[in-house]
Formats: sequence, structure tokens, C-alpha cells
Amino acid sequence: LIYCYRKPKTKRAKRFLEKREPKLNENTKNAMLIKGGNANLTVTEVLKDIYAVKKPFAVLYKRKNITRPFEDQTSLEFFSKKSDCSLFLFGSHNKKRPNNLIIGRMFDYHVLDMIELGVEKFVSLKDIKNSKCPEGTKPMLIFAGDVFDVNEEYRRLKSLLIDFFRGPTVPNIRLAGLEYVLHFTAVDGKIYMRSYKVLLKKSGCKIPRIELEEMGPSLDLVMRRTHLASDDLYKLSLKQPKGLKPKKKKNISHDVLGTTYGRIHMQKQDLSKLQTRKMKGLRKRPAEKSAEDGGATPKKSKSA
Repeated sequence: LIYCYRKPKTKRAKRFLEKREPKLNENTKNAMLIKGGNANLTVTEVLKDIYAVKKPFAVLYKRKNITRPFEDQTSLEFFSKKSDCSLFLFGSHNKKRPNNLIIGRMFDYHVLDMIELGVEKFVSLKDIKNSKCPEGTKPMLIFAGDVFDVNEEYRRLKSLLIDFFRGPTVPNIRLAGLEYVLHFTAVDGKIYMRSYKVLLKKSGCKIPRIELEEMGPSLDLVMRRTHLASDDLYKLSLKQPKGLKPKKKKNISHDVLGTTYGRIHMQKQDLSKLQTRKMKGLRKRPAEKSAEDGGATPKKSKSA
């Protein structure tokens, strides 16, 4: 295969190509939400609510797309390259798999892994008449259940959900910005997704009293099929460039409490030549000076 590189003719095309170039610190991952050819009202509402939670880092395709991701992945890879999205959520409905959702992610514009989930119960944002969080709010993610750390499929699902909902990387956090919680509970073969708004109430001290108010959407999910990447490919997708790896600093150690200790190498010092503060008590006596000069006593000057 011969790849021909064409230089961009306009500044807009140049900015577009620079945006897609490899970077040390990658951009926030965008997600595409695709509706299948036989999606019903429930699946359509789920995709709209997830889009409302994920905005502005999401693209919602309103037209139906007749495709089956577990059988043919070419259309998903085409849409991923077109919209520059590395995450996707595909919704469909049929008699064999009703209210079906397929969540997955891409690596180098190819499907890395995807998991099929069935929606058993759904409560939308419109059904819960409470105040909502503003668009683009970064959520706090909570996972409850030992199965998320024991089972390999659930462990990969946890990683996939963190990738999907984590939002942008921020350098600083303020207390008022922590106002949105996504809670995932895995128990008895089901996954319960709940979303809450954090209310900061007066407590009479500096630390506020925290209350959770259900906001929506609310989903009861069950895991169906999985398509997981091999260990080698998954390890390759996690590889970081050398520029991001911290350089090892020599002669520096840390203790359990986090205190930093440094070792400094110095030449042996002659303490006799050490410069000290000139004090009257530290001055050398005439006898000590004569001993250093070889025993010669200084001659007294004749007074006129």
C-alpha cells in the first residue's frame, strides 16, 4: 500500500489535520451514539439521555443505521474515523435481544472491545422532576460490588465505563464543582446505574452536609455478549509514549509518610579552614599563633 500525503491548501484544513495528529497528552475522548435500524422508543430515549449526560463530548446520529457490530464492524470504524470518536454506544431492539445497548471503544480506528447490555428498566431525565446539572459537568464515578474486581468481563466493563463517562482531565478541583455522581452497582448478575445531584447543605461548620438527590437517567442493565481484546492488544493500547514517563531521579527516596529525603555527595572538608563568625572568644591567642609559625616569638616593637 502506498500512502500519499497531500499538504493542506487552506488554514482550516491545516488545523483539522493538526487536531488529529498524535499528541503526548491526548484530547478528551469523544463518543458517538448510533441508533440501529430497528431501535424502539426506549432505546432512542436512552441514547438521548446518555447524550445529554455526555455533552459536549458526544455526537448523536439521529438516522437509523442498519448494522450489527458483533458481525460486521466496518461501519462503526468508518463513523469513528469520520467523526474522530474513540467511544461508541449502539442501540437496537429485536425479539431475541430487546432493548439492546452495545458500548465499546476504538484503538487506532479499530474496535478494541465492546460489551452488549440489555435494558430491563429505564427512567429518563424527563420522568424525574428535579433540578439538573449544567452541561459539561464532570461526574464522580462510584462502583459498588466485588464482581467489578474479581470477574474479568466486569473488570473490563468498569474500565470501559470509566473511559466513557470520565470527561476532561482537570488540573484543579473546587468543592462547588463536585455536584454530579454516577453510581454503578453490580449484584446478582445485574448492573444498576443511578445518577445523583450533590446538594451542599449548611452544617454549622466549614464542612457542608451532603445530600444526594436522584436526577436521572436510571438504568437496570444485564450483561449479554462480550467482545474483548486479547491481552497483547490491550497491553499495546495502554502503552504510553516515552515523553510522558517520569524521569528517575537519583539519590531521592520517600518514607511511608511521604517525606522526601535526598542524598548529597560532598568532598571531605578541612574543619581547620572552616570560616566561622569572628567573635572575640574565638580569636587565637599569641601562644597558639607562635606554635603554628614554628615556635618563633614575635618581636616587640620599640616604643618611641
